[in-house]
Amino acid sequence: TITGNFANVIHGLNANHLTDQVIQRSKRMILDTLGVGLLGTRTEVCHKVTQYSKIYSSDTSSTIWGHLDFQLPPLYAAFVNGVAVHSMDFDDTWHPATHPSGAILPAVIALSEAFPQKKKISGLDLLLAFNVGIEVQGRLLRFSSEARNIPKRFHPPTVVGTMGSAAACAKLLAFDRLKCKNTLAIAASYAGAPLANAATQTKPLHVGNAAKHGLEAACLASQGLQGNKQILDMESGIGAFYTDYNPQTLPNLQSYPWLLDQQDVAIKRFPAHLGTHWVADAASSVRRKLVESCDNLLPLDKIEKVILKVPEVKYVNRPSPTSEHEARHSFQFVACSALLDGSMSVQSFANENIHRPALRELLGKTQLEHPTDNTPSFESLYCEVIVTLRDGTTISDRCDTFYGHWRKPLKKEDLEKKFQSNASSVLPAEATERIIETVYNLEKVEDCSVL
Repeated sequence: TITGNFANVIHGLNANHLTDQVIQRSKRMILDTLGVGLLGTRTEVCHKVTQYSKIYSSDTSSTIWGHLDFQLPPLYAAFVNGVAVHSMDFDDTWHPATHPSGAILPAVIALSEAFPQKKKISGLDLLLAFNVGIEVQGRLLRFSSEARNIPKRFHPPTVVGTMGSAAACAKLLAFDRLKCKNTLAIAASYAGAPLANAATQTKPLHVGNAAKHGLEAACLASQGLQGNKQILDMESGIGAFYTDYNPQTLPNLQSYPWLLDQQDVAIKRFPAHLGTHWVADAASSVRRKLVESCDNLLPLDKIEKVILKVPEVKYVNRPSPTSEHEARHSFQFVACSALLDGSMSVQSFANENIHRPALRELLGKTQLEHPTDNTPSFESLYCEVIVTLRDGTTISDRCDTFYGHWRKPLKKEDLEKKFQSNASSVLPAEATERIIETVYNLEKVEDCSVL
């Protein structure tokens, strides 16, 4: 591969490869760079960045979720907590496609703790800032038609999530219009990460970085740092991430229509790529039909092949995943797991379940098909699972809307069960219940740092 070639060259070069002319010219370059760098320390921009960077040696710190033993500076608290949110691909998903909350909440919570004690941030303040961040993401996504499909180039939270985080932090800091413009301009230069790192340990960093970089942009803007004030207007601004970028003005503030008002988000029941949730529901239904005629046991030895009719999404087409991150991004894995177990859970992605012989056997019998009417959009995709037995019998089912999708939202009790199940692995039951109570009454909370 090209990457492998680069790695070999980088590793293999040594001092003996250098020529006299290369050495002489590079010395001149180094000397010149030292000179302009020394002069640059006297500039306004360097002064502002230096002032901002002092936060790392200050006493200002924010909570790392689930830890009582240490805190971090706000930026790194936002980063770590953002990574935690997306570490299992278990966070909410919107349409057009992005994970909206993980880029915003860690940033605004970390920032709210960093305020001087004399200025408390209320739960209502937090709610407003959070929603501003969600809204900005949704509006930016709707400036592109290609964003309505599952992405192919950039992971959306690294683009719109970074901008949303910046907007939310600017709102929480009560910035004026000029500082809001600069916050967005600065954030745009942090935006974007290639989708190639999906299904790796690096993907969660995308959300952590979105939270951190949005907060960092706001902190820099607070020092007066400036950027291109037409960053959202230009093809070379945020338009660089979308080939059909077409920005529009936002609605009038007098009766502002929030996008979240118009469309809910999808809340996942198990930790994997959203597209696999259609597969899980269809496969679970097929399993129920299979075991009805086989004494409640899956007739694995009688299965000839499994066909999955899904949209063409290359990074979720993984016939033989070997890690939990690959399994979370595999139509085939989720289908076979749901056929074997009848449902999906956090435990489905444990190492022992990924490598069990029965699953590997079933994966070997599984094929994907991509019907032309099955578009790669979280709004319109479907999944059909067809199991063919050795005697020629076929059993199938189709899922058009899984439970948890914005068209079929989780019930309140199921949302609470998910939270309790997840939180109880870290916190005592009393704390878990208090968080539920606090969140439900957040608009009445005087100091949101209680979270």
